[in-house]
Amino acid sequence: MHVKKGDKVQVISGKDKGKQGVILEAYPKKDRVLVEGVNVIKKHSKPSQMNPQGGIMSQEAPIHVSNVMPIDPKTGNPTRVGYKVVDGKKVRIAKKSGEVLDK
Repeated sequence: MHVKKGDKVQVISGKDKGKQGVILEAYPKKDRVLVEGVNVIKKHSKPSQMNPQGGIMSQEAPIHVSNVMPIDPKTGNPTRVGYKVVDGKKVRIAKKSGEVLDK
């Protein structure tokens, strides 16, 4: 996958197009990611130990990884991802500016 947990991404298609957020979780086998504040759904929950009240809760649902693009650290715009070997390590780079995306 071209994105990983902790990356700042922008949604490029769907009902949340244009929204930005940080990836909370990645599901590589399903090609899906969980982005903070994107694709929020209402979920009904029964009363439990953690939530004694129960009721309707809002939470993020996973979206397909093809619908997100990483944010270029230099410009703040969405960019495609390239790969380059630096000091014997393969790192991800932003195609627009050439900046390294990995921390």
